Amino acid sequence: MRRRYLLADYRADSARWNVVRGVYVEAEWDPRDPGGEMHFISQVRKEAGFPTVAVAQAWLDREDCPSVLDSLANYAFVRGIRHKPKPGMMDDRKWREGYRRLAPLGLHFELQAPWRQLNEAVRLARDFPDTTIVLNHAGLPLDAELPGWRGALRALASHPNVAAKISGLGNLSAKREVVLSVIELFGTERAMFASNFPVDSLRGSFDTVYSVFEETTRDFPDRERCALFHDNAVRIYRME
Repeated sequence: MRRRYLLADYRADSARWNVVRGVYVEAEWDPRDPGGEMHFISQVRKEAGFPTVAVAQAWLDREDCPSVLDSLANYAFVRGIRHKPKPGMMDDRKWREGYRRLAPLGLHFELQAPWRQLNEAVRLARDFPDTTIVLNHAGLPLDAELPGWRGALRALASHPNVAAKISGLGNLSAKREVVLSVIELFGTERAMFASNFPVDSLRGSFDTVYSVFEETTRDFPDRERCALFHDNAVRIYRME
């Protein structure tokens, strides 16, 4: 993965698919300079008009969290923040102080954590009902742990302020089962498909990733397919 991957590369990978809007999610450019990453993306957007919006990185338990969040929120295209929490962190008082700042700044939280941490996320969703959580990579399921994953996901999905991105399934053999389970639990109004490119290129092509989504939902009504492939992302990431 230690190579340049720019918009032309993404367009080449996704050429067979009608990508009309895009969400850039932070790539841990430099934990000491999350603003630098968004400055870079702002230059890409000026030149190409894409990506449409972005999710930035911020460390919610750091002393500089308030100023970092303020500076990131000043980018009109930044919609959310991702901080991959360690076990127990979502219950930590200081971390929650940073989290509390998101909604007033018009930011949501991108949650990337193993499914065994989702009990913490349930409490977070309950305690901060005005902050939207977008679960990354379907909660990182593993083939050998699907019953436990499904139970954890069910508890999280019971909170209406949580949505789920279906992506990062490259290592799974039960891809279809996972896709259908997420849609069943979150409904076709709170689930959406994502490429996770270029990271998922380690496991397959863009066509391979999206063909799984297309084939799995082929018999869904058109309205539901539009929601999963387009409409929900436009609404949740405020890309109208």
